[in-house]
Formats: sequence, structure tokens, C-alpha cells
Amino acid sequence: MFRRRSVPASEDTAAPGSATAEATQPKGYTPKKGAPTPKRREAEKALRRPLNAPQSRREAYRQYRERQQREAQRVAQRGGAAKGEERHFRPQDLGPVRAYARDVVDSRRSVSEFFLYFSLAIIALLFLPFPQINLAVTYVVWPAMMVTILAEGVFVGNRVKRRARELFPDDPTVRGAGMYAAMRQLQVRRLRLPKPRVKPGQPVPEPTR
Repeated sequence: MFRRRSVPASEDTAAPGSATAEATQPKGYTPKKGAPTPKRREAEKALRRPLNAPQSRREAYRQYRERQQREAQRVAQRGGAAKGEERHFRPQDLGPVRAYARDVVDSRRSVSEFFLYFSLAIIALLFLPFPQINLAVTYVVWPAMMVTILAEGVFVGNRVKRRARELFPDDPTVRGAGMYAAMRQLQVRRLRLPKPRVKPGQPVPEPTR
């Protein structure tokens, strides 16, 4: 009444072979990998090796010459920007709008241009063994300086942006002129690049469109 189903011949033939293979393998057997596991020292050495390591002396010399050329190009670009040569300006420094923003910032003195010196002085005061001075610097001097710098940045940024829109209504770089002026105002005057072409107190020259 109940018949046993016939098992395919392939299963009958495969079972003994697999059972024999499993029986011959010891307990905890791990199949072999395609390649041997590298030693720890070899692995660390491979990680420390630079990705673009030269393969020959000629390749090493070529890379050295390229580094020298890039360094010379950076020095020439910085020197040209300090002299006011526009061909050495960075892309964000080009254009009449950016030149006008620089002139507005350079034509006046500000607290923001001494930010670096103030910061160094505040750090030095914090190392003094006087709690009263530390508290005054932390809760009075530092916040007052930051509020002043922020107010100056907002003032000069809005001034430059509003005037630049009137002078250059179709120039797309007017959009970032305010931030550009505020960031330049934070730089020490003698370290500004491009080099200032107007002195404090001088009128801003008429921009060229």
C-alpha cells in the first residue's frame, strides 16, 4: 500500500564518495587557501610602502624634478601675487569685483586685522597663574573681541556687497564679495595676498568695469 519512492541513481552513487571523503578528513580540518598567509612583518612592510614608489632610478629622478617644478611654481605664484601681477593671482582673486573688495578693506584700519596678535596674547595670559586674570580673559576679553570682529565682518561685508551690486550689476562674482571682504579683513595687513594697493585713509580708486 505504501510504496517507497525510488532514489535516483546519481544520489546513490554520490553519497558513498562524499561520506568517504568526510570520513578521511580529520576533525577541525580547514581547506587550503589559494595563497599562503603573509607574515606580520611582510604585511606591515607592504602597508608602509608608498603607492607611487618609483620602480627605477630614472622614475625617482622624474618624480623629484616634478616636485621641484611644482615648488618653484608655487614660489613664483606667491611672489607674483605679492607684486600685484594678475597672472599669478588665484582664481578667487581675479576680477574687478574682488579688486574693489580688497581696496575697500585695505583703505581702512580695523580690529580684525590684529586678530592673530590678540589671540596669541590671550593664550599667553591664560598660562599666567592668576585665576582672576584667567576668568577675565575667558569671560570678558575673548567674547568682546569675537563680538567686535563679527560686527566688523558683517559691516564691511554688507557695505562691499551693496556697493558692488551698484557698480557691477551683471557680474556673478558679486554674490561672494561680502564674505571675501570679511575674510581678507581678518588677515594681517602685511601678509595679505594680493598685496594691498591702497594705504589706510586713502580713497578707494574708481573701479574699472
